[in-house]
Formats: sequence, C-alpha cells, structure tokens
Amino acid sequence: MAITASLVKELRERTSSGMMECKKALVETDGDIEAAAELMRKSGAAKADKKAGRVAADGAISALVTEDRKTAVILEINSETDFVAKDENFQSFATAVVQTLLQQKPSSVAELSSLLIADGQTVEAARQALIARVGENIQVRRFEIIESEQGIASYLHGSRIGVLVESSAEAEMARDIAMHIAAANPQYVDESLIPADFVEKEKGILSAQAQDSGKSPEIIEKMISGRLDKFLAEITLVGQPFVKDPDQSVGKLLSSSGASISGFVRYEVGEGIEKKVEDFATEVASQLNG
Repeated sequence: MAITASLVKELRERTSSGMMECKKALVETDGDIEAAAELMRKSGAAKADKKAGRVAADGAISALVTEDRKTAVILEINSETDFVAKDENFQSFATAVVQTLLQQKPSSVAELSSLLIADGQTVEAARQALIARVGENIQVRRFEIIESEQGIASYLHGSRIGVLVESSAEAEMARDIAMHIAAANPQYVDESLIPADFVEKEKGILSAQAQDSGKSPEIIEKMISGRLDKFLAEITLVGQPFVKDPDQSVGKLLSSSGASISGFVRYEVGEGIEKKVEDFATEVASQLNG
C-alpha cells in the first residue's frame, strides 16, 4: 500500500511522534494505521524501559489548591534535563497528573500510575508515551495531598520550588508565608516539633566547640545556651526573620494577626537525588581516543 503524506500526518497527530518515525511504522505495517500506532506504542514502551536506568534529577514541581482552600496537592516529576522540563509535552503531562491527584487522591505513586488522566490513558501509559516523545527518562517521583479545615495556601518559585502551607491566616498572608518558606527553607514549624535527640546532638557539638574558649564553666554554659537558641531559631519557621519584613519574626507576624501554622510541605526539584556531573571535555577526548 502506498504511504501517503496524509496517512503520515494522521499518524503523527495520533501519536505526537516524528514524521520519519511515523513513516517507518507505516512502511513496516504496509500502511495499516492501527497496526502502525500499536507498533509505535510498543516501541515507545521499549524505549522507556531502556531509559529507566538513567538519572532523572531535574524536572518540575506542580501544586494545585481547590477554590475553598481546603484541599491541595504538590507533585514532583523528574526529567534528565531542565530543557525537557520546560517542554510543553512535559508540562501538559504534569498538569494532567496533578489534576488527577486532586480529583482521585491516591495513596501512593504506584496507585497513581494506574489511574486514568483526562485523555483516557493511565498515568503510566502517558509517562511512557512522553519518554518516547522527548527522549529522556521521566519519573513521577513523589506527591503529597493535604486536607485542612483551616485553609491551605501555595507558592511556586518558577517550577523549581513548591510550598503548601496549612494555616488559619487569611489567604494573602498565608501565601506570603509560603513564599518565605520557599526562600528560607525552615526545617520545622517551631521548636516543639524538633526531635530531642537532634537538639542534644547539636548541643554536644556546641559544647565541644566552647570547651576550647578558655572561659569559665558558667560563661561556657551561657555561650552554649545562646548559640543553641540562635540555631533553633534559624531552623524553625516561627523563629526566622520574615523575608518581607526582617525586623520581625514569622512568629511575631502570626501572633499579631492571631493566626497559626499547622504545617507545611516544601519540595525542591531533585533534592536528595545524586546527579551525575558530566565533564564534557573529558567525554569528547575519551571518544576521540577510543
């Protein structure tokens, strides 16, 4: 059967694949567009399997909050490069997945993978199709769903950092605090949530440092106490100077408004993933010598 331009065009529209790839599939299936589409889906899955071992440490953070501010989701999807994370196909996939999260509320990434997105595909099928389209390993890494009677605010710093804040503060203040969390990266809401062993370990480090000062035991004790208080303020949200008004702490800002923070989630793209650093000059030299 003759492989016409219109046939290639139709297959491209159905699969979002390249012209030459579509033409090759049609030639292999003697112009049967259904068989060609199936062949390309199988090929895409095979390509996805081959790319699965490659490190995906870039990507994007997405977040979505319902209109009543009672439910919100935050999601990280990884790619190998920032270039692909900015691709409209990647962004469309991320949008579809975060909407599915908000609507269906799965309990794990594995459960999410089997859910249907808006176009009728499962998340996993759409992921594999995206891998075939962009040529990189794509991984749905993690998500969190928050439901609150207080209210939830979100903040996205580009697509690299995302924050959800559960707070009784009014919407604008809650968003400002989410922005603060994105910038200052506190580890806990307040000191009551810091594990006791973590505090003791830090106190031990400060004590060892202070012993070399030559000060009296009483002075050393005060030094340790002061330094520990400063450290704990630095890692707690309420103890940090508010980014929009450093003359007051976040805690004082909340207190002056009669508001509180119940919790927060902060995602940053690729945190905790060991990313391979490529030395381009060495790689080229190696290939030339090889």
